[in-house]
Amino acid sequence: MGMQPFFRPYEPDQQFLLPPSLRDWLPDGHLAYFISDTVDQFDLTEIVISYRAEGKGNVAYHPALMCKLLLYGYASGVFSSRKIAQACETDIAFRVLAAGDAPSHRTLARFRKLHLSAFEALFIQVVGIAQDAGLVTLGTLAIDGSKVRANASKHKAMSYERMKKDEKRLKKEIRELTLRAEGVDAAEDEEFGADVRGDEVPDELKRRKDRLRVIRAAKKRLEARKKAEDAEKLAAEERRKAAGKAKRGPKRKHPLGKPEPKDQENFTDPDSRIMKGGDGFQQSYNAQIAVDAKDQIIVAADVGQNAADTESLVPMIDAAEEITGLEAREVLADAGYRSEDNFRELEDRGQEAFIPLGREGSKATRVMDDGLVATLRMKRRMGTKRGRARYRRRKHIAEPPFGWIKSVLGFRRFHLRGIDAVRGEWNLICLAMNLRRMGTRLAWE
Repeated sequence: MGMQPFFRPYEPDQQFLLPPSLRDWLPDGHLAYFISDTVDQFDLTEIVISYRAEGKGNVAYHPALMCKLLLYGYASGVFSSRKIAQACETDIAFRVLAAGDAPSHRTLARFRKLHLSAFEALFIQVVGIAQDAGLVTLGTLAIDGSKVRANASKHKAMSYERMKKDEKRLKKEIRELTLRAEGVDAAEDEEFGADVRGDEVPDELKRRKDRLRVIRAAKKRLEARKKAEDAEKLAAEERRKAAGKAKRGPKRKHPLGKPEPKDQENFTDPDSRIMKGGDGFQQSYNAQIAVDAKDQIIVAADVGQNAADTESLVPMIDAAEEITGLEAREVLADAGYRSEDNFRELEDRGQEAFIPLGREGSKATRVMDDGLVATLRMKRRMGTKRGRARYRRRKHIAEPPFGWIKSVLGFRRFHLRGIDAVRGEWNLICLAMNLRRMGTRLAWE
């Protein structure tokens, strides 16, 4: 018999002589350590004070532990509370962060839902830490937006015109079913006596009433939303009528403050809107980020319900400057943010902006109105060699974070519903993205 192969000892059933340290199984420099150390620096007072100081019942998990699990989960592409809970039992990094504990998925989901507003404050704290580390200077600020799908299907939406038709149809059907039920009741009273209990409301009638109630509620929300959107225009219309001035311009095709037939409302997430993204028209939100050019740290984040980016430009710049306490000297954004009002506002602030009027060679670059003086100045600036060179930097500053969030981490759909909850989750994903970026950058230094 020849020589036997030589291997390292392998004894799967061998018991440990001493308790093992999980940290020995996780290499130095791992992202989990950076997130743990950073969370330990957080001021978690806003979360801590929401817990009871004494009393009966189960003792809560420490907020620092819960924040570490959620942040590492989002930073590594694990967004589901069930998967995070499972990882606390099977994944070394999660087990290190949980220090051997294993919160249930319900506990994780409840913590995330209850403290969504706190994630904005934590996001601001992380930007401050990045700033102290020299990763944020706000010399050049790039703004970008991307459509992120809502936790709702577009097939669960209905147009205003369809709502009115269905409401009318259901009312008629309910009336007919009610009359039929009354006829059956009368016949049974005659046969069995009036004091004998009959069946409850027929299921068919109940289903129609439930559907009518849902449609009426959606119709009312849509009407209220349209009235709120047109509130400023309606007020101007009233002032014009009070002054006895005639309306200038063509006659309106549709009255202000009333939904158009094609306007839609979603039954699952009423705050979401139909928007066109890379995968066509979907129920979505418009996620916005402001990115500092130095190290691609996201310094401001928000979520909007308008598919157009135009109205987000100035608020995003304001948010970035308020969070950092610095003033952006240069602003980069794509053609979706172009408008005369935006260009004038940036000029008044003394901030140099590089925003194209459209794709190169497209008709959108033509300025037909000579009164758009700020737009004309932007067109001339973007026509220079320097202007084109400065704008090209935007692609390497603002687009990579979205690429990482969507393609690497796989975050293409919100897991929560409602604009406030979605905004909190977006702060959470941008916070996790910053921690991932900071962990890499600070490791180089």
